[in-house]
Amino acid sequence: MSNHIYITRHGESQWNLEGKVQGVTDIPLTPKGIEQAHQLAKKIKETGIKIDEVLYSPLSRAADTAKIVAEENGLPLTLEPRLIEQNFGEYEGHEWKKHPGVFHEAKKQFASDYNGGESMLRLAQRIYNLLDELKLRSNTENKTFLLVTHGGIARMIHSYFNSETNEEFSSTETGNCEIKEYCF
Repeated sequence: MSNHIYITRHGESQWNLEGKVQGVTDIPLTPKGIEQAHQLAKKIKETGIKIDEVLYSPLSRAADTAKIVAEENGLPLTLEPRLIEQNFGEYEGHEWKKHPGVFHEAKKQFASDYNGGESMLRLAQRIYNLLDELKLRSNTENKTFLLVTHGGIARMIHSYFNSETNEEFSSTETGNCEIKEYCF
């Protein structure tokens, strides 16, 4: 019986390179991001991580990462729209260096929708519902899933499995193509 799940964040995108908040803005992978996806695929194969299905966000940076990982490991691939990054509203395209700490503080305001985006509360509902479904599928179908997603989604997934303060939540980061395992 499977009782765990893996997550990874997409490879480096152009806006990661430029230090911008990208949210639902569909920014492609850089050549380095493509190489990171190939390295992740190789790591999964070489370490023998057992994955039965890859679920991925519809944004190209995650989709392209997922396709590389799935193809190089012979894994089935399923689009999961709920894995799309959070809409950061007015912070889309925000440059970290020009306004240090501003977006970090905004992530602690769980009811705020960033003036037209998606609040942390709504994001939590979307992601927690998905994780509840995957927990059930993991147990009933004996499957282990790899979720290929984004930094904000990875942060919310981490909060599903861990008790955190607001500061810890807003500081949680997952590197590009870093893989993490969580147990249900």
